[in-house]
Amino acid sequence: QVQVVESGGGLVQAGGSLRLSCAASGRTFSSTAMAWFRQAPGKEREFVAAINWSATRYYADSVKGRFTISRDNTKNTVYLQMNSLKPDDTALYYCAVKPDNGNYFLTSTYDYWGQGTQVTVSS
Repeated sequence: QVQVVESGGGLVQAGGSLRLSCAASGRTFSSTAMAWFRQAPGKEREFVAAINWSATRYYADSVKGRFTISRDNTKNTVYLQMNSLKPDDTALYYCAVKPDNGNYFLTSTYDYWGQGTQVTVSS
């Protein structure tokens, strides 16, 4: 089993920044993909960003140029630096982990999820 724990959410004004962290522990894989998804009230969970084992990054169009995903394999940790935040970025942000087998954009392909961390951007 893999435990996934997010941290770093909070309340910020529009134009501000936040940095989310996600640590995975427990069972380890030879290679992992790690991703961030988010879910706003009344909406489906959506892809935000992913990073694979070789550190290739993928982003949703809505966050390109504003968010940066990175990872530290020695700590099994992934980060999401969020800049120029907008009220539309308000959501519960989830970290997801899986063996790296491609298909980074779909929630159904991820095996392990955190409980989520709330990000609220005020206008």
